[in-house]
Amino acid sequence: MKQTNMNCTMVDEKLADLLLDPHAVPAKVQAHVAECGDCQAELRKLQATMQLLDTWETPEPSPYFLTRLGARMREERQAAPAGWLARGVARIRASIAYGPGLHVRPLAAMALTAVLLLGGGTYLGVTDWMQPVQPTPLAATVNDLQVLDSNAQVLDQMESLSSNQSGD
Repeated sequence: MKQTNMNCTMVDEKLADLLLDPHAVPAKVQAHVAECGDCQAELRKLQATMQLLDTWETPEPSPYFLTRLGARMREERQAAPAGWLARGVARIRASIAYGPGLHVRPLAAMALTAVLLLGGGTYLGVTDWMQPVQPTPLAATVNDLQVLDSNAQVLDQMESLSSNQSGD
């Protein structure tokens, strides 16, 4: 028997593919299965299982299944739970699940969404509020223009002072 580069655990994953569509499986896998007795036995077991599943037929449901299910659901709704708290919780759950108030579910979902959005926004607002505001750095050209502008103002002030002194 020749040694192949594949081991049985790698081939085990491809056995179902080999059974269903042999042309889609790589040639290495097919060669390994042709040489390995354990993999051939596993493939035969899978074939036997598939043949057994092909002969299986689904059972027909009872004609009274839905009638009995509806009766059982009514019995469960009408059964009184023990204890006042359990009765209250059961009444609320039954009114939401079975009652005519099915419009309550979308309203509750919207209210929960609004609460989550407000809570998340509040959390983000609080966390941003705690952070100090960082000043935006100025570009180099803007900074240079501001320095030149302040120098021009200083020169204008000095010129006005010298003209006042010479005019006196």
